[in-house]
Amino acid sequence: PALESATSRSGPAPGPTISRPEPALESATSRSGPAPGPTISRPEPALQSATSRQEPALESATSRSGPAPGPTISRPAPAEVSATGRPEPVHWSTLAPATDGSAPALESASREGAAPSMHVLDEVAAFLKRFVVYPHVHALVAHVLWLAHTHAMEAWDSTPRLAFLSPEPGSGKTRALEITELLVPRPVVAINVSPAYLLRKISDETGLPTILFDEIDTVFGDRAREHEDIRGILNAGHRRGATAGRCIIVGKSVKTEEFPAYCPVAVAGLGHLPDTILTRAVVIRMRRRAPSDRVQPYRRREYLAEGLALKQKLADWIARHETALTTARPRMPPEVIDRFADVWEPLLAIADAADERWANAARSAATAFVLEAQDKTPSFGIRLLGDLQTLFAEEKALSSEFIVAELRKLEEAPWDDMRGKPLDPRRLAIMLREYGIRSKTIRLGTTTSKGYEKSDFADAWTRYLTLRPLEGVTEVTP
Repeated sequence: PALESATSRSGPAPGPTISRPEPALESATSRSGPAPGPTISRPEPALQSATSRQEPALESATSRSGPAPGPTISRPAPAEVSATGRPEPVHWSTLAPATDGSAPALESASREGAAPSMHVLDEVAAFLKRFVVYPHVHALVAHVLWLAHTHAMEAWDSTPRLAFLSPEPGSGKTRALEITELLVPRPVVAINVSPAYLLRKISDETGLPTILFDEIDTVFGDRAREHEDIRGILNAGHRRGATAGRCIIVGKSVKTEEFPAYCPVAVAGLGHLPDTILTRAVVIRMRRRAPSDRVQPYRRREYLAEGLALKQKLADWIARHETALTTARPRMPPEVIDRFADVWEPLLAIADAADERWANAARSAATAFVLEAQDKTPSFGIRLLGDLQTLFAEEKALSSEFIVAELRKLEEAPWDDMRGKPLDPRRLAIMLREYGIRSKTIRLGTTTSKGYEKSDFADAWTRYLTLRPLEGVTEVTP
């Protein structure tokens, strides 16, 4: 028809053209729908109504009344709206660290031209990054995996503690706990709670809670007073089957009762924590935001529904893999051994169940955290063994007096002022005795004196002074 060819090739016809008394126009309008009356001069002809509707201008009246012959222009879906309605996937280059200094360690599993899949762990990572500034990518990876492991507590032999620490307030620790609360099962925000309260919550028949302990420095820090019971619960509760014993008065008799202590715990606070906690925890050292750091303002009432929906999605994914997680024995990086392996086993199992990208990123994160933990300020005993290893580098035997004099000359060493007094041979002997090393009479030239031989330290140096990579995190491939 003349109308179809005109409109399909040149676009909508101007208003005056529809008043021409051409038979073709009448037949076209009669096919496109009932016309309002016999007159065609009304301001709502078929062509005008088709173009005035909120639809793409490329769709003509003939495309609605039936398939047009020849090539037709179909209405494309808007580019910014995905087919599933979900947010765009997070590019892994923003999550995974570089292993060679030039490219991201893990690329998307899809090839060029295909949209990357949006794993639930990616969605959790994207949600966290909107509100929390992490010190490095390993911290984000560890936080995501820790959140996931709280939904499968029956699968683990031990649960790592998650610790957000900082030297100053206003570093995002509490905000990290607030976001964590939305994504874990049965969260219990613990501030100034009693040991009895914690034990009752942990033994609740509805299920294991996730304890979120803010201001943990009031329990373990210099200001802590009379919190031995809480410290004991947090120390022991990382292992499945751990209990806390209490005496219960029943009538006139006293009975003992065992309360379970095993449950996931995340803490936040200023300063440091005791080694009994640090060696069982993934420690994220938060920092204040730089002027270039940008996060969304967080209001719980605005993001509660979104967070709870994401938590349910995460829980559903864990439920589908719980049997495999229970029997999983993930391969550990070479640096992750002993107690560090206990900490990272659940997190690596979660990552392996996800995909190769997460498996590689988790092992890089585990290695980085372990090296960071080993690089912390050593105890006086470890520092002493290290300095003595330096002194004995070219010597087979040294006197106690010479050792003390040389140690006190070392810059930035504590030996010249130990609680107001310098190190002396007696104090040296007491400290070394803890490692099974005792002074003896040795011959130096023509004289004899109390001292030590290099061979006396061989066992202690092997056991307590571990060799660590000097540069960064080595690449770990599955």
